Amino acid sequence: MERLQKIIAESGYTSRRKAEELIKNGKVMVNGKKVTELGTKASFGDEILVEGNLIEYQEKVYYMFNKPRGVVTTTKDDKGRKTVLDFFDDEEKRIYPIGRLDYDTTGLLLLTNDGDFANLMMHPKSKIEKSYIAKIKGILDKEDVRTLKEGIKLDNKIIYPDRVKIKKINKKNNTTLINIVLHDGINHEVKRLIEKLGYEVIKLKRESFGFLMLGSLKSGEKRKLSIKDVKRLISLAKGNYEQHK
Repeated sequence: MERLQKIIAESGYTSRRKAEELIKNGKVMVNGKKVTELGTKASFGDEILVEGNLIEYQEKVYYMFNKPRGVVTTTKDDKGRKTVLDFFDDEEKRIYPIGRLDYDTTGLLLLTNDGDFANLMMHPKSKIEKSYIAKIKGILDKEDVRTLKEGIKLDNKIIYPDRVKIKKINKKNNTTLINIVLHDGINHEVKRLIEKLGYEVIKLKRESFGFLMLGSLKSGEKRKLSIKDVKRLISLAKGNYEQHK
């Protein structure tokens, strides 16, 4: 017997946090009875309906995906745009993205049906580093890099990039290519930091998530993570979490 929200999360239907909201809002039924208490326990042998959908056990899967430009980081889109799940087979579509990449941002994205894993990866205290390559309109100088490193305020919080490095300056096209490594996970973080300096991000690509690197994974391609990779990510996130309690 397990807590109901854990069973729902393990089925891949949604995250544990969202499952708790659904339970409190009376959207969950167990063996024909509505359940609203978070302490309720059940098993996969019970008939569990969430928003009218039957919950079944699903094997945990974990993917890394190279998101193309012009693809929405969601499971469905009411505007009819292509989503990240359009690159997965039907039997894989109970998965969902961990975090978000903007419509015009490319690069490494994780997807899973494991709600606990997803929540851990996204938790602010997990502080997993993510490396980005940004093409910026304008020529950044050493003073701009220093300003970034000294911290910039976003959402009432000072953001300190882990690393910032100018990779290439193209004076002819008036552009700068930089590598910036962050661990905060604030929405549109890179673009907003660069805007604070008075510049605009033209292209943005996430190249790594923790120790995971895109490597030879081409745009639109995916690969399953090994159990070793998953355990290593969990260990990394929990280690960081303990340090920042």
